[in-house]
Amino acid sequence: MLESTDSNYFLIVTVLVFVSVVVLIEALYLLWQSYKGADAKKIEKRLRALSAGSDNTGQAQLLKQRMLSSVPVLERLMLNLPRIQALERWILQAGLNWTVSRLILSCVLTGFITCIAFILIVHPFLPSALAVGALFACVPALYVQHKRNRRLYKIELQLPDALDLLSRALRSGHALPSGLRMIGDEMTAPIADEFRIVHDEVNFGVSMQQALTNLTVRVPSTDLRYFVVALLVQRDSGGNLTEILGNLSRLIRDRLKLLSKVKVLSSEGRLSAWILTVMPFALAGLMTMMNPEFMTPLWTDPIGITILKYTLILMAFGVVILGKIIRIRV
Repeated sequence: MLESTDSNYFLIVTVLVFVSVVVLIEALYLLWQSYKGADAKKIEKRLRALSAGSDNTGQAQLLKQRMLSSVPVLERLMLNLPRIQALERWILQAGLNWTVSRLILSCVLTGFITCIAFILIVHPFLPSALAVGALFACVPALYVQHKRNRRLYKIELQLPDALDLLSRALRSGHALPSGLRMIGDEMTAPIADEFRIVHDEVNFGVSMQQALTNLTVRVPSTDLRYFVVALLVQRDSGGNLTEILGNLSRLIRDRLKLLSKVKVLSSEGRLSAWILTVMPFALAGLMTMMNPEFMTPLWTDPIGITILKYTLILMAFGVVILGKIIRIRV
């Protein structure tokens, strides 16, 4: 009888421990899901994007308080830097979940590591190492700029379809805020996120004019500015909004078609520009690895340093001129 009681007691304790562990794991999973889950990240992304607008009124101020850094000391220092909000808006326009401090620290660490690697591997010449480090320190910023350009270009491609959807919604009897909400619900990112933010701002009490102005700040696209200006003018002076949206959509599509043709015709020039820009550095690196004694005087001898300095300056001018030639605005 005593052995049976001990066995039952052990079984009960085992079951209770098992249930406690399962409940603990479930609680930890729910806690993680509430902070790091897909829904939490989606809400955080929308709130971060709402902070990129320029509305300083009381209704919108609650949506725009976000940290520039997770470190309080860096947060206080960055608040005193000029144009730090413009840098924050630039990161948000790229659609990246980065803080300003992360971008700055990434640039500093990339430049520092590259400088040390150049001194240890190539040659212990400090000016050249600093120049190479400064060059590679721009890599994180160039990555952000690349993501920003791709995101803005994708929004421009999606804009005609969004205008057509809004025009059909207005024809079917929906109000303008409902049409903006339909764009956010029916279309894909990134344009759906931006129009969803406009709808959320209006629901929070921001005026339609200010919400659309914030949209142009978050998405600095000329086509989108045309849409906002046409919408605001129509709200003040009246007119057939569906016809305006249809004409604007057709105009944007024609411009994108012309831009695609121009890109195809200028592709050879862009390829030549890339080859002329990259080839000298690639050849210099290859010759340094194959014959270091031949390339060493280029950054140790005073004459070689002078030649290298003026060569880099002339190449920089050449890159700027080539960029002006192949960059055709439509």
